[in-house]
This record gives sequence, C-alpha cells and structure tokens, in this order.
Amino acid sequence: RRCVRCRLVVRLSYVKGMNMDASFWRQRWEQNEIGFHETKANPLLVSHFHELSVAKGRRVFVPLCGKTLDISWLLSRGYRVAGAELSQLAIEQLFIELGLQPDIEKVGSVERWSANNLDILVGDFFAVARPMLGQIDAVYDRAALVALPETMRQRYAAHLMEITGKAPQLLISYEYDQSLKEGPPFSVSNEEVRRHYASTYSLTLLANTEVSGGLKGKVPAKENVWALKRR
Repeated sequence: RRCVRCRLVVRLSYVKGMNMDASFWRQRWEQNEIGFHETKANPLLVSHFHELSVAKGRRVFVPLCGKTLDISWLLSRGYRVAGAELSQLAIEQLFIELGLQPDIEKVGSVERWSANNLDILVGDFFAVARPMLGQIDAVYDRAALVALPETMRQRYAAHLMEITGKAPQLLISYEYDQSLKEGPPFSVSNEEVRRHYASTYSLTLLANTEVSGGLKGKVPAKENVWALKRR
C-alpha cells in the first residue's frame, strides 16, 4: 500500500509540472493517447479568427501544434502557417495527412519541416529562436498554454511573445476546478491570462462558454476565447 501511495505522489508531482519533460509528450504520441487531437477544425477558430483582422497570405504561428486539423483550415483560407512541435511522430502524421512531402533541414537544435506555405519546427519549443521562426503576423494558441503546468506557463508566455515579435493572438483557454481533475489540459483563469499578457496586449474576451458534457465528460468547465492585440 505504501508503494501505491508513493507512485501516486510521484505521478501527481509529474503532472503538475515539476518534471513534465519531453518524454511525457513523446510517450503520449507513441501510445496514441491524444484525446486533445480534434477530428475537425476547432469551431472557435472558425468563428473567431477573423477578429485578428489578418490578411490572406500572412503567416500564422501555431505553438505546440501536434497534427491539428486547424493547420489545414488555415492553409485552406489562404494563410501561410508556421508551427512548433516536440513530437516528430506527430509531424510525420501531419504531413502524411496533408499529402505533403516535406523538405527537412537542421536549424540549431531543431529541425525545420517545410512544404507549400507550411513550416514546422520540430523540437523543444524553448529552443526556437526568432530568426529560426521568421516573420509572424498572428498566433493561434488553442492547446499550448493550457497544455503546460503553472510552473511553466509564465516562461512559455514570455518566450512566445519574444519569438513572434508580440504578434496578435487568438487564445483559447479552459477554466475549471483544478482539484477535480489532473491536467493537461490545465485550468488557466482569466486573471492568469491577464497576468501573462495584459502589459503587452489589449485583451478582449470574445466568448465564454460551458464545455458541453464537461471537460473529458467529467468536470464542469468553461472555454474562453481571447483576442490579444498590441497596445
């Protein structure tokens, strides 16, 4: 019984972020534990992306992108897309599903996979520098901030602003009682969003909706959609 309790303590510490390292996410992809992956473009992206007033042909960055179908939606609307993702397996699947053959080159400690208006940097998000990423005109964050534990979110937000030149963002976050469920996705309060971004951006809460059936069918939650525009 003591061993079971010890394992539980270790697991909780791991998930809450003290040791949420690269192996956690690689294992999720290898074991196909990707409940966060949606089978169609996110309806909130479809409904609210126009709020950023990004012209066609501009470049949109999707951090911690996985193989999201949101990339296909953005490409189909005439945007160029850049992304960053730790799992090479996810990006292999992304290019296969898009029917694209990538050109791959080493850039610093990451790889750039490129084809037809799409550039994905594969590796550690925090190893991505602004010159590697290039010009970014907007950021779409559906599953990045909420994927990270509280101990990492301030560092993430600061790095994201640095490498994108503080480009405007469409941000989707969840808010729920964190004591009822382990993340990810983690609960990120509206107050925390303001704490990370209000000094740089003018923040507008575009939507605040109840998650139908609860988060993962278990926990009552709200999904918040934010437009972040430079002051």
